[in-house]
Amino acid sequence: MIDEAALQMIRDALYIVLLIATPLLLIGMILGLVISLIQSVTSIQDQTLTFVPKIIALVVAAVLLLPWIISVLSEFTTEMMKLF
Repeated sequence: MIDEAALQMIRDALYIVLLIATPLLLIGMILGLVISLIQSVTSIQDQTLTFVPKIIALVVAAVLLLPWIISVLSEFTTEMMKLF
């Protein structure tokens, strides 16, 4: 019984991690693809051109998604505390 509860807790924790990370990863991936296309079309091969817009976009996205992330984590924490 304890092993099943521990496995369920780990499964739920991994699901929450994937749920929270997915929007930020998608934003970074899509923006990286767009910047790569722009670089290949314009033949600009500057390395900083890829990192600076991605960092700015991910920080903005993280700030905008912060209330949602906090609510998901607080719900998860509440559910985990109910098990004890």
